[in-house]
Amino acid sequence: MGETDWISAALKAARPQAVAALLRYFRDLDAAEEAFQEACLRALKSWPKNGPPRDAAAWLIMVGKNAGIDGVRKQAREQPLPPEELISDLADAEQGAVDRIDEADYRDDILRLLFACCHPRLPATQQIALALRIVSGLSVAQIARAFLVSETAMEQRITRAKARIAAAQVPFETPGAIERSERLAAVASMVYLVFNEGYTVDVAEHGARAPLCEEAIRLARLLLRLFPSEPEIMGLLALLLLQHARAPARFDADGAAVLLEEQDRTRWNPILIAEGLALIDKAVRHRRPGPYQTQAAIAALHARAASPQATDWAGIEQLYGALEVMQPSPVVTLNRAVAVSKVRGPAEALAMIEPLDARLGGYFYFHGARGAFLLELGRTEEARVAFDHAIALANTPAEAAHIRNRIDQLIGDGRSKCRRPILSQQA
Repeated sequence: MGETDWISAALKAARPQAVAALLRYFRDLDAAEEAFQEACLRALKSWPKNGPPRDAAAWLIMVGKNAGIDGVRKQAREQPLPPEELISDLADAEQGAVDRIDEADYRDDILRLLFACCHPRLPATQQIALALRIVSGLSVAQIARAFLVSETAMEQRITRAKARIAAAQVPFETPGAIERSERLAAVASMVYLVFNEGYTVDVAEHGARAPLCEEAIRLARLLLRLFPSEPEIMGLLALLLLQHARAPARFDADGAAVLLEEQDRTRWNPILIAEGLALIDKAVRHRRPGPYQTQAAIAALHARAASPQATDWAGIEQLYGALEVMQPSPVVTLNRAVAVSKVRGPAEALAMIEPLDARLGGYFYFHGARGAFLLELGRTEEARVAFDHAIALANTPAEAAHIRNRIDQLIGDGRSKCRRPILSQQA
C-alpha cells in the first residue's frame, strides 16, 4: 500500500456520509459535490502532515461546509474565511463535531442522498449513473467506460439527471416511517440495477464493467449498516455476493460464456459464498420473506450443491413458485420452467412457457430455453427455428456463439435429444 492509499480509502468510505450531510446543508447536488471535493483536496494536504482525524466524515463535513460557505462569500464579495491553516487544523474542534453529528442523522442523510439519485422521474440509466457519480465518487470517464458511451454523452446524462432533480424540487426533510420504507425499496432496486449492469455483460466488456458489481456490493453493505435488521437488505446483499462469487468461472479461456451447470465450481469464491449463505440464513429467521431473499435462497441452493447433479431442483422450483406470487413476471415463470424441466420433464416445462410467447417473443433466453425443451423432446426442426430466433435476438456475440456451438456439437454427435438445456441458467 502506498503512502497515501490509506487517505484514498478513508475518503471513499466517508464519501456517502459527507456528501449526504453537505447536500442537506446546501440543498444542491453540485454545491455538495464541489464542497466535498474541496474538503478532499485539503485532506490530501493536511492528513499526511497531521495524521488522520478521529472521524474522517466529521472532518470532511466541517471543512466542506466551510469551503462551500467560503465560495458563497467570495461570490458575494463578503469577508473571507480565516486562513487555510486555521480551517484545516481541527484538533480542538473535532471531538465536538463528532458529538454533534448523530448517527441517526447520518442514516437519514445517506438515505436522502441515495433516494435523490433514484428519483422516480429519472430513467434507470440516469439513476445508476448519478448514484455512481455522487454516492460512489466514480469519475465520469469510469462510468462512461462501464456503459460503453463517450465521456461527453455520460456527462450530459448526469447533468440532465441533476437538472431533473432540481426541477422536481426534491424535499430534504427527514423521511417518516412510510416514506422511509418506500425510499428504501427504491434504493435497493437501484443497487440491484447497478449490479446487473456489471454482471450481464460480454467478456469483452467484463473488465470495464466488473467494478460495477463490486460497487453495488459496497452500496448494499452500506444499506445493511443503515438498516441492520431489515431482512430484504440482508437478502439483497446475499444475492449479490452469491452471484459475484461465480465471476471467476463465468468465462472460459477463449472468452466464451460458461453456463452455471458447466462452471468449474472449484473456482467459485468460497469466502463470498460463506458470507452470502450466512446472510440468507439470518434473513430467513426474521420470517418476513421478500423477493430479494427468495432470489438469494435460489442462489444459495446452487452454491450449496457440490455438483450440478446435486442441485436441489425441486427446492428451486418451489422458490420460483413463491417468487411468482410475490413478484409476478413472465421471466420468473421462464426460470421456474427450467427447474420444472429438471424435476418433471421438458413437456411440462414447454407447456408452461408457450403462453409467454406474446410477452417474451423478443427475449433471447425465452427462445433459447424453448429450443432446449423442444430438442429434448425430439422436435428437432422446431428447436432449430427457436434457436435461430435466439441467435437473432442475442445481446452479445458470446450469446450467439454459445447457441451456435451447442447446435454444432449436437449435430456433430448425431443426437436428436439433449439432456442439458441450451440455456438452463444464465452464467
